[in-house]
Amino acid sequence: MKKLLTTICVALGWVLTASAEIKELPIIQNVMAYEAMSLNGEWNYIVDVQEEGYYDYRMNPMRNGFFINAKPKRPEDLIEYDFDKSDVMEIPSDWNTKDQRLFFYEGTVWFKKSFQAVPMKDYKTLLYFGAVNYDCHVWVNGKKAGHHVGGFTAFNYDISDLLVEGENTVIVKVDNKRHADAVPTLIFDWWNYGGITRDVKLVKVPKVYLEDYSLQLVKSEGVKNKYRQICFSAKLSQAEIGHQVLIHIPELQLKQLLTTDAEGQVTAMLRVPAKKLQLWSPENPKLYRVELSLDNSTIGDEIGFRTIETRDKQILLNGKPIFLKGISIHEEKPNGGGRANSAEDARTLLSWAKELGCNFVRLAHYPHNEYMVREAEKMGILVWSEIPCYWTIAWTNPETLANAKGQLRDMIARDHNRANVIIWSIANETPHSAQRDTFLGNLAQYARSLDNTRLISMAMEVTGQSNYVNRLNDNMNEYVDVVSFNQYIGWYRDVNDAPKMKWEIPYNKPVIISEFGGGARYGLHGEKNQRWTEEFQENLYKENTAMLDKIEGLSGTTPWILKDFRSPRRVLPGIQDYYNRKGLYSDKGEKKKAFFVLQEWYKGK
Repeated sequence: MKKLLTTICVALGWVLTASAEIKELPIIQNVMAYEAMSLNGEWNYIVDVQEEGYYDYRMNPMRNGFFINAKPKRPEDLIEYDFDKSDVMEIPSDWNTKDQRLFFYEGTVWFKKSFQAVPMKDYKTLLYFGAVNYDCHVWVNGKKAGHHVGGFTAFNYDISDLLVEGENTVIVKVDNKRHADAVPTLIFDWWNYGGITRDVKLVKVPKVYLEDYSLQLVKSEGVKNKYRQICFSAKLSQAEIGHQVLIHIPELQLKQLLTTDAEGQVTAMLRVPAKKLQLWSPENPKLYRVELSLDNSTIGDEIGFRTIETRDKQILLNGKPIFLKGISIHEEKPNGGGRANSAEDARTLLSWAKELGCNFVRLAHYPHNEYMVREAEKMGILVWSEIPCYWTIAWTNPETLANAKGQLRDMIARDHNRANVIIWSIANETPHSAQRDTFLGNLAQYARSLDNTRLISMAMEVTGQSNYVNRLNDNMNEYVDVVSFNQYIGWYRDVNDAPKMKWEIPYNKPVIISEFGGGARYGLHGEKNQRWTEEFQENLYKENTAMLDKIEGLSGTTPWILKDFRSPRRVLPGIQDYYNRKGLYSDKGEKKKAFFVLQEWYKGK
């Protein structure tokens, strides 16, 4: 029976992934459930333009760099740095907005935090980072803990053997320089915020802990079924047989005791009366308390149950068609610039989206922080989550592909139990080529192998244009469940063309317009044909929404974008001032006139 259940869950994409591809430990599932000590707060930092704290003058890595936190022992000792006398920065944050000298800086900054600890005999201590942008080396008490690449995914290390009783020190070398073979690559239209941008914590876990677990509602075979099934699987941090795992959902009166196999895994099908199960939806974002016990330790989670699928040109949530009334969002603070990093930031941005009439957000162009996803889940907002394969990637570089797959894996690993996440997106506006198709096709298949309970999409470009006919022609249509594309009629083409436009989408799949819009400076007024005025943007939205109503199979939109955000590509003085002005809110949270056009359109959907 157990073998059969495992086979079923493999087929459904619920097998928990192996960790051989990465050096650090696999991301711990639901880190918020564990006892932890926050390392947020003031960290000392040193700006290291030439990376002299890591390389010698021949560019060879040193054994005694800044990471050993050396102190003079004799008056004649030469040590040319001192963390304790250096400036401090509040973490999490970004150095671009915390130190005005570093506004445009891309390079290396060292961070140091001291803390008190008592090594625990019967527990492990994980050093957990929500995100560090972009290339990160970590040392604890002068010893290397690990190296992570990627600016928007979590990572953790087991530092139990590196801790000492009393004062301990963690030192992090952060480098946010852009590279041609990185993900994202050299050019992207958002600010390259450097630093330790999300929470840092010491997490206390048992010697053997629940590394990952999954609960997913199985699609119902028919409306007359009296019972629904929830597929449960879990994986221990070590492959050990004989551990007891108890899954308990009190409100549903579900409780089952399982024993791990030789791989340290358990799998089961949980049956619940259909009438008793409330499905998660934007109208009723129901979450159930779930308790998971391993031997003598217990953690809790709040999990919703729903199904998401497509039928021809419809998206079905819990078996019923839904129109995704969305907006795109960058991870930037709601009132001004800087990386958003708190639950309060998330609630503010999402409340703006709710006021707009949204039931859906596209978190562009990278995985956002966990607060954003969880707050959206509580508020009944569906989520499109994306990795930063943006514009031109090094398609033929195996290391670049491995990097992208790692970010995709970690995005899915963190959020695969969140009911509101319905789309994994693998790319945005990528130029067509055979090499690109191979690269992205590989990513799509990989995403589906990790989790095929959700939809796969990407933001495509419309390339076949002839006068007033726009034809979507992208080989990636074979790999995605939802056809999504960006279009900017009215901004990169005359807005008067909008009523004349005909759209040809030759695929029997749902359609999402993943971007449309145009820029306006809040408070700048004029005629509707005067670019950068609120009236210009307002008219653009009126013409576009009327045009989009004519697209067959339209299942949702995520216009660009909720609020103005910083970008080094936007240099027009007095108008952009290093902000992309396509927001419906200004960077200070002020509504532009186009906001009300989209709000009214969504009311009719």
